[in-house]
Amino acid sequence: MTGLLYLIPAALFLGLLGLGAFLWSVRSGQYDDLDGAAWRILFDDDEDKPQE
Repeated sequence: MTGLLYLIPAALFLGLLGLGAFLWSVRSGQYDDLDGAAWRILFDDDEDKPQE
């Protein structure tokens, strides 16, 4: 039972830490362009390279 005295605050701290990291990533723009990388891989960039 005394283990809960350590586990509950540790779980709350880790939960708040994860929430803080998620909020930081949202505010810094990490999730702004989710489809850009998926579409960018479909475009052929061979036009920019010189012909051999």
